[in-house]
Amino acid sequence: METLVVYSRRGCHLCEVLIEELLPLVEGRLALEVRDIDSDPAWRATFSADVPVVEFADEIVCRHFLDRKAIAGILRG
Repeated sequence: METLVVYSRRGCHLCEVLIEELLPLVEGRLALEVRDIDSDPAWRATFSADVPVVEFADEIVCRHFLDRKAIAGILRG
C-alpha cells in the first residue's frame, strides 16, 4: 500500500483538521504517516511555516488546507 505523508506539529489546529478530513478519504486505500516536524531538525527547517503539508511520492500535494481534488487524483491513480 502506498503512503501519504502529513507533516504536522502538535497543537496545530490546521493540522488536526486536515488529518481529520483526510482519514476517511484514504482509509483502506493509502497508508497515512503523520510526521511531527519538531522531531527532526530538517523537517522543522523545511516546513516550519507551512504545516500541515501533505506529500505523496516525494511531491507536495497541499499545504495548510486539504486539497480534495489532489487527493482524489492520487486515489484514481
